[in-house]
Amino acid sequence: MTQYRAPLRDMRFVFDEVLDAYATLQSLPSQREFGDDLGGAILEEAAKLAENVLAPLNGPGDQQGCKYDPESKSVKAPDGFREAYKQFAEGGWTALACTPEFGGQGLPHVLNMMVEEMVCSANLSLGMYPGLTHGAINALTAHGARELQERYLPKLISGEWTGTMCLTEPQCGTDLGLIRTRAVPQADGSYAISGTKIWITGGEHDLADNILHLVLAKLPDAPDSVKGISLFLVPKFLEDGSRNPAFCGGLEHKMGIKGSATCVMNFEGAQGWLIGEANKGLKCMFTMMNSARLMVGMQGLGIAESAYQVSLGFAKERLQSRSLSGPKAADKPADPIIVHPDVRRMLLRQKVMIEGCRALAYFTGLHEDVAHDHEDPAMREQADDLVQLLTPVVKSFLTDEGFNCANEGLQVLGGSGFTEDWGIEQLVRDCRITRIYEGTNGIQALDLVGRKLGLGGGRAVRNYFALIESWLKANADSEHAAAVAAALKQLQQATMWIASEGMKDPEQAGAAATPYLRLFALTSLAWMWARMAAVAKTKLADGSTETLFYCAKLKSADFYMARVLTETDSLLAEVKAGKATLMAFSEEEFAA
Repeated sequence: MTQYRAPLRDMRFVFDEVLDAYATLQSLPSQREFGDDLGGAILEEAAKLAENVLAPLNGPGDQQGCKYDPESKSVKAPDGFREAYKQFAEGGWTALACTPEFGGQGLPHVLNMMVEEMVCSANLSLGMYPGLTHGAINALTAHGARELQERYLPKLISGEWTGTMCLTEPQCGTDLGLIRTRAVPQADGSYAISGTKIWITGGEHDLADNILHLVLAKLPDAPDSVKGISLFLVPKFLEDGSRNPAFCGGLEHKMGIKGSATCVMNFEGAQGWLIGEANKGLKCMFTMMNSARLMVGMQGLGIAESAYQVSLGFAKERLQSRSLSGPKAADKPADPIIVHPDVRRMLLRQKVMIEGCRALAYFTGLHEDVAHDHEDPAMREQADDLVQLLTPVVKSFLTDEGFNCANEGLQVLGGSGFTEDWGIEQLVRDCRITRIYEGTNGIQALDLVGRKLGLGGGRAVRNYFALIESWLKANADSEHAAAVAAALKQLQQATMWIASEGMKDPEQAGAAATPYLRLFALTSLAWMWARMAAVAKTKLADGSTETLFYCAKLKSADFYMARVLTETDSLLAEVKAGKATLMAFSEEEFAA
């Protein structure tokens, strides 16, 4: 199996050259001193950790999985995970972008996203433990009382303790208004939490000394809807060292991420403390979820990169048949399969989708830093609008394409890919969940058309379109400008159709949501590829010695425009087709 190597040159190309991220970050008060020396060193060390510590445990962790002991109700992670997690935490990686006030390093959010990409490429299951902790950190930082912050944030940020997000219950997933977990006020100001939560990542494990559960529950007199949800912090161990009655009832039996402990959690009158205001837990939840959704997008990207590396390595070595234009390796009994057009089609599609998705993700992450820390309130608002708008796109599209890339990679390997020998079948299994958790991709599409297009009365989407139009105007001579402009026009038409028809009938917007999100994403990637090609062309004109690297970027942009972006025609037609053919079926006719 090809050993994972962090794609640092591609990552730096997007971050340094295309986005000019250091200049943007240094304009923020908290990042004045953040430059290439520090950023480059951090990425180099993260690459070593991913390649040498995390990646070697990925296959064995999948084969061994987590083990549940019903007598002690404890979970043991795969061999080596505890030691690797300890090295991860002690290296400061859990604290990278967290607030210095409680022990964090205060580094950029976008840098943390880049590290997450490498971690997810190397070992998605192991990366889940610190990854979900960030959701708990963000919610507690934004909404927790000062006493709770001082008591718990330092341990979470240091990685000594981990955190969970306990949302889903057996009878409800997306519709959280149906939760039954209850929180009863106690005389000491705490609450007794009782109920069952399912699919809880890291709910029980042996990697850290304590686990802090962030639990959605309802107070006794709360409205029986999402307006009655509150959020509570429930530790595994209380301050006096006693065991809180929050127990793992078993592990889910999953098709992938088997090294990640996905637990049924039973809260049996466990002591917890309110985070934020009573009955205002939905706002706290979205603080967790938005952070988690961007992280899940990086999971899709990370898996895609690993799958590409495996399939490319295989295609260069595997001998099968001769090239259609004549032998290319006359000294061998057959040519390597990379000479065949259809194999190249699959490899190039992987390559351009990965690099385009990486650019879109880093672009979003950079604006997250601007939204948090720019001195101008108007700039913060504009950046936050953009992050809110792009979050469902990043979550959905990067996971859709992560799974597609893993599937394409398996196809390149043929029968070898279907075996366990090359590890790519694990990547397919692991990636499949990313399209489901933290809100299925269909829910993300509904969020985009139902909430984000209307954000600020349409301000967010108008400003985003204006950004693209401004770039097109300044780069009118770009060879890819016309293709981007045409795609943008189609996206604007689709947006207007949804705004018009969706106002009259919300089912019209619902029917159009998924193709619209994909149209939005493909157009965004076209803009990213046009930008990458423009930078590459300038570098070549300036006499760069990296001719191979920059020529590959130009050819990749050509491939994207000619063979991927053309999908926008059918997507626009699908959006405009409306709900009629979807909603015309009666339930009985589905089985007819």
